[in-house]
Amino acid sequence: MKTSILAVALIALAGPALAQAHSQTPSASPQSQGQMPMGQMMRGGGMMQGHGTQAAPAQAGSQSEATKAYAAAMDKMHAPMAQGIQDANADVAFVKGMIPHHQGAIDMAKVALQYGKDEQTKKWATDVIREQEREIGEMRAWLKAKGAE
Repeated sequence: MKTSILAVALIALAGPALAQAHSQTPSASPQSQGQMPMGQMMRGGGMMQGHGTQAAPAQAGSQSEATKAYAAAMDKMHAPMAQGIQDANADVAFVKGMIPHHQGAIDMAKVALQYGKDEQTKKWATDVIREQEREIGEMRAWLKAKGAE
């Protein structure tokens, strides 16, 4: 249940970026399209694509190390997710997109464990790591069984 809520929240945040990435040509970079990585948006670099809210401008060096680490995890996740959903088979596209999505959740949970102080947050982060790693394993095995690795 907790993992499902986190997955829904992350999909809601990533969905508009994925849709936009899907519409781009493969050779175009986000910057050449007038777009920027999520981490740059979080650092005050522009409008949050698809959310209609302006990211608060950050003073140089005012971001916490945790915020920088979360942004890096999100930036690392988006391109592989966008690539994964390119498969013509809708089921395979879903699984290939969800693997990096789950890895992004794991990477963010590790940031929470590194920088967080709240015991409940740390418990959720630990649960996310365990469950998302399990699901990634299942998804990779499914892709292998389907010959769609």
